Amino acid sequence: MSAVVVVVTIIPVPEHRSEVIAALERAINRAHVEDESCLLYALHEGDDRLVEIEKWSSPEALDAHLKGPAVGQLLKEIEGKIVGELDGQVLRPHPAGTPQQGAL
Repeated sequence: MSAVVVVVTIIPVPEHRSEVIAALERAINRAHVEDESCLLYALHEGDDRLVEIEKWSSPEALDAHLKGPAVGQLLKEIEGKIVGELDGQVLRPHPAGTPQQGAL
C-alpha cells in the first residue's frame, strides 16, 4: 500500500480563528501521539484560511482516522466557527524533480 496525502482547507469565522486553531492543534497532537499510521499532520496559516497537510500510511489508515473519535471531537469543537464545510482533498503524488524534494 502506498501512503495517502490529504490537504484540508478550513476558513475560520474571523472572530473564532484562535478557537479553531486551538481545536486543530489538539487534534494534530492526538494524531501525532496516538496514531502510528500518521506520517505527517501539519497546520499552515494563510491570511483567511488554515490548511492542514496530512500523510497517512495507507487508505485504510486514513479511513480509520476519519471514522475515529479525534475527528468527531474536532468537528464538534469547530461547529459554527468555520465558513462552510471543511474542504478535504485526497491527492495522488506526481513526483517530479529529485526523489527527496519531488513528493511528500
